[in-house]
Amino acid sequence: MPVPNRNRTLTEWLTLLLGVVILLVGLFFVIAGADLAMLSGSTYYVLCGILLVGSGVFMLMGRTLGAFLYLGSLAYTWVWSLWEVGFSPVDLLPRAFGPTILGILVALTIPVLRRMESRRTLRGAV
Repeated sequence: MPVPNRNRTLTEWLTLLLGVVILLVGLFFVIAGADLAMLSGSTYYVLCGILLVGSGVFMLMGRTLGAFLYLGSLAYTWVWSLWEVGFSPVDLLPRAFGPTILGILVALTIPVLRRMESRRTLRGAV
């Protein structure tokens, strides 16, 4: 159940916007990744997309679990990237730069999500 819209701060709105971006990227990864997997390609995109969709949904609900799911998918991305191309910076850049930048932003939202979550708990929501 989403947190009510009244009395939201700018940081809460930006956190929700980031949740929407992550959700949309996750949906794209699931759809495009399923096509790739059906062509005998990597299943990384489908698995990562599922994590991203979950992350975006939980962030939109104002739950810290969303941030931790994203950070887990970021760790998975780094492991997959290193396994696929090794330690070549030129090859790692397109695979890990974008997700890492988003990961920094997500890590910065953890205090905001905790505040949103504690507000829900104080009102008696589960």
